[in-house]
Amino acid sequence: MSTTSLKLSDEIKLKASSAAKELGVSAHAFMVEAIRLASVNAEYRKSFINEAKLARQAALETNVAFESKDVFDHLRSRIAGKQVTSIKAKSW
Repeated sequence: MSTTSLKLSDEIKLKASSAAKELGVSAHAFMVEAIRLASVNAEYRKSFINEAKLARQAALETNVAFESKDVFDHLRSRIAGKQVTSIKAKSW
């Protein structure tokens, strides 16, 4: 395991220390977990963007996509716990 030094402003250090104390962990543990979560989120974001680019390319090549109104109606129904059928992609 390697050691890394962080230079934090007094404000950030105070906030991190306060949050760590409330969670019952050390400031070090709090910062390690914050960095881990930021790294995981960056990976998720990168994957999401790559999937979006591939989906866009597929839509442009096939001229088929889902209409936004249908997607939003479908999601609202699912959130409300209603039985839903799959939506159909349309040519455009």
